[in-house]
Amino acid sequence: MAVELVLESGAVSAEHVLNVIGRLNASAPPEQVETALRLNEAPQADTDRYDRLRDQAGQEVDHA
Repeated sequence: MAVELVLESGAVSAEHVLNVIGRLNASAPPEQVETALRLNEAPQADTDRYDRLRDQAGQEVDHA
């Protein structure tokens, strides 16, 4: 079945086959849990936070 799905996609590779097998064997996601917790404010993206945290650390590491 995994090979058939890969062949249908047109992107044939061993990695793709293994990925499809993993997805087919994955367990179902857990059910939603009822909770009384609610957000008071919606989360907002703060893309500058990373740079501020890096500046506070006083060091920049080049990993590339």
